[in-house]
Amino acid sequence: MSNWTTVTEFLLLGFSDTRELQILHFVIFLAAYLAALVGNLLVITVVTTDHHLQSPMYCFLANLSILDIGSISVTVPKSMANSLLNTRTISYAGCVAQVSLFFLCCAANLSFLTIMAYDRYVAICKPLHYEIIMNRRACVQMAACSWVVASMYSALHTGNTFSLPFCHSNTINQFFCEIPQLLKLSSSDTYRRELAAVAFSVFLCLVCFVFIVVSYVQIFTAVWSIPSEQGRQKAFSTCIPHLIVVSLFLSTGGIAYTKPISDSPSHLDLLAAVLYCVVPPLMNPVIYSMRNREIQAAL
Repeated sequence: MSNWTTVTEFLLLGFSDTRELQILHFVIFLAAYLAALVGNLLVITVVTTDHHLQSPMYCFLANLSILDIGSISVTVPKSMANSLLNTRTISYAGCVAQVSLFFLCCAANLSFLTIMAYDRYVAICKPLHYEIIMNRRACVQMAACSWVVASMYSALHTGNTFSLPFCHSNTINQFFCEIPQLLKLSSSDTYRRELAAVAFSVFLCLVCFVFIVVSYVQIFTAVWSIPSEQGRQKAFSTCIPHLIVVSLFLSTGGIAYTKPISDSPSHLDLLAAVLYCVVPPLMNPVIYSMRNREIQAAL
């Protein structure tokens, strides 16, 4: 025990050791990051300035865009800086901040997607009671609950991970601080901690997924009973973008966290991480703006 040293920094996995490929990685990530920033900032600006978009659905959408900016800003800029400066280091405190903020954004993202499914359910299945049920106070309470639950979820995972001693190695086989990779570096038995973390995550995702599915089953049942085709198309136009975003978020996260973790550096692990770190924040504004006529008109 006396010969062990405390880890003060970690080494992140780079996409390549070749300088030209490092610059290429920097350029690609920079383009994706700027596109995600511009797209989500446009959505936030449109929702906050256009008085036609002051309904609860668009307020939740603005929160979703804020979270997309947060999640991609936590991981991508550090990876770009490492590629540009030809380094791999991240401080212990920086790694803690990455894990905490990334899980905060992801958990809040899932919460808001669930709330948006409920909002669409009320709007389509109970249109006469929409203003009463989805009043300003209720929306503020739901948004506040999402942030509180996400903060607790993030604190649980962060505290659970960084209370472990990291003594065997400080090399993370990923381009950001990912919890499964960090657990592999611990010198203690992480089986119970890992099982508890995975069980809690699966439970949270399963509850949200079931709620979304049940909401949309009732929504589609109500939509098919609408007599006019134009009414059905209008209802679908507000539901389909949300469904696509939910599918993208859950599928990319599921692929990344259900696949086996390799003991050696793997390009498959890097690709899976890019899928759920970069693709959803980049594509969400495009999906909503392409399928939503009100946002198109406001833009």
